[in-house]
Amino acid sequence: MHTDWDHAHTDYGAPTGHPAPTGLADTENDWRRRLAQSPNGDLMRDNAMLRVLTAGGPLHLLHLTRSLDAVRSSGQLLASTGCLVGAVYGSPLTPLPGGALRPHNLGAHLLDARAQLVSRRDSTPLVIEIVPDRPAPAVGLDYLRLGAIHLRVFEAHRHTLTPDEDDRVTGSVADRVQASAPLLDTLLRNASGRPTADRPFLDALAAAVPVMPYLGYLYFETVAEYLMSHSTSSATRELAARGELNNHLYKQLAFAAVDGMGVLFDLGRFHPDHDRLLRLVNTIEPGLARQVAPFVRRRLSHRFATTTLAPATDASTFTFDRADLGTLAAAAPGLLGQLLFREVRLLDRYAHRLYHVFEQAKALEVWAHWNTVGIATPFNDACGPKGEIGINPAHPGARVTVWTAETCERGLLHPSEPIDAVPAPRLVPWLVAPLRDRSEEQRWINRSVARA
Repeated sequence: MHTDWDHAHTDYGAPTGHPAPTGLADTENDWRRRLAQSPNGDLMRDNAMLRVLTAGGPLHLLHLTRSLDAVRSSGQLLASTGCLVGAVYGSPLTPLPGGALRPHNLGAHLLDARAQLVSRRDSTPLVIEIVPDRPAPAVGLDYLRLGAIHLRVFEAHRHTLTPDEDDRVTGSVADRVQASAPLLDTLLRNASGRPTADRPFLDALAAAVPVMPYLGYLYFETVAEYLMSHSTSSATRELAARGELNNHLYKQLAFAAVDGMGVLFDLGRFHPDHDRLLRLVNTIEPGLARQVAPFVRRRLSHRFATTTLAPATDASTFTFDRADLGTLAAAAPGLLGQLLFREVRLLDRYAHRLYHVFEQAKALEVWAHWNTVGIATPFNDACGPKGEIGINPAHPGARVTVWTAETCERGLLHPSEPIDAVPAPRLVPWLVAPLRDRSEEQRWINRSVARA
């Protein structure tokens, strides 16, 4: 079993964090303590979803499908790629007296936003009941830590690329690192205790994201973590009383910050500069704008170092300036893997030829990992256990029952028609349009390389 899957998961029972590079000003435990002291810090470690997940009893999930006829005819619920690698994506449901189920606020958002989201439009809500064979450990998956896995899978299946594709992928990655090296080195200086000022840092970060979209994912998840952990609004307090983090905060952030998120939800396009970030947060919850910039600078810099550098790398001395791919593979495998992963997805052959080559390899590995440690229902833990939870489709012991569902005027779900279907260890076809306008992205890279 590959140890990098352990690194990609967060064990809530472990007293220490992941193996980290040396030279950092903060440890994982330092950040655990800081977040625990935030207004909603207790929910980052103990919430309704985690309690139900670890109790060992029945768990109910909302799943939206646009392929109900295919589910009926095949008897299979297929797994999705993305933040859960290869799980049937869902969000928690709470059973109420009389048989109705109340959706988690994330699920309520997804139900309400179906008309605005192309990927959810005309979808049918399903209720899935999972009865595990034993209590599950509180172990989440952090997709920001998948870089070393992306790198290993790329190297193992690189032979499926043509020489021109290989040159295109590796050449673009090298250009991105060269163009972004000043900002990447600034991140390491911040992480190793040599802080920069908030405004120039966030402005430089915003300028770097179009060249290095992975930074957009880090940026967004960091702001989302800040909003959920620090919000004190009445809506957040009401959800906290139910044991839920407020997912509406970061959903509002994403759609306000990036045009077209309803068509293509791509966090690699999240890049507000300092002033725009403060305006966005002020619109969502005015009291949070004052401290968001220093939090993001410090937290994002630490997370960049811990998700991209190898444990043996000294963050206080390493530089990305003139680092070639061999150097990155040894010192920053997490970053190199994330860049290669995205670059391969931009190839013309990805949708029909390469998607299953690369994604099936990772899915098979994560299913084996989940079965080894007894995880039937993995959850996304990139910025806390916020309510994104899935089903391990290869779990040998869990019993699964599926119904279609109707919603009532109170927003509750009512199971209606039983569906003879079970999760299957197969991936859905690649249905997403090309991720970015590559010509525009190349112009960003060329301008940044010229300035470097």
